[in-house]
Amino acid sequence: MEEQRASSESKKKYNVDSFNLDHTKVTAPFVRLASKKTGRKGDTVTKYDIRFCQPNKDFMGTGEIHTLEHLIAEYIRDEIPNNVIDFSPMGCRTGFYFTLWGDHEEKWIAERLVNVLKKVAVWDKDVPAATEVECGNYRDHDLEGAKRRAAEWVRGIEESGWECFK
Repeated sequence: MEEQRASSESKKKYNVDSFNLDHTKVTAPFVRLASKKTGRKGDTVTKYDIRFCQPNKDFMGTGEIHTLEHLIAEYIRDEIPNNVIDFSPMGCRTGFYFTLWGDHEEKWIAERLVNVLKKVAVWDKDVPAATEVECGNYRDHDLEGAKRRAAEWVRGIEESGWECFK
């Protein structure tokens, strides 16, 4: 009886897509289509899982993830104008959710992110919107950590031979 209960609990389906992902079977870094919604008028909104860290093995510090969020959210809009809805950190601090209008292949998303993260990896200016007026936690930034994570993500994607789609 206990085995049946454990088995049925392990097969439970959650409303949140990422809760149904077996985090023990993924290899970061990667880009994964998390969900796609089509509106009543045919418009498509797509959400991607942009994983930086291996789940339950590594995670980003709040300063790193906060700085990456500022830099990527600002500069991904140069790569994908007029389509970006949101770029936001995961609560587990292993990556980000990237939501945009339209339907794009994961490789196309990865290519755009590589372009942005190569810039982040060598960033030598102030973090954008990191003042008391512009940011709700402006003291919690880690530019060096963000640069390191950006370089690691790019290196991991390129070393995978762009086989980074789960």
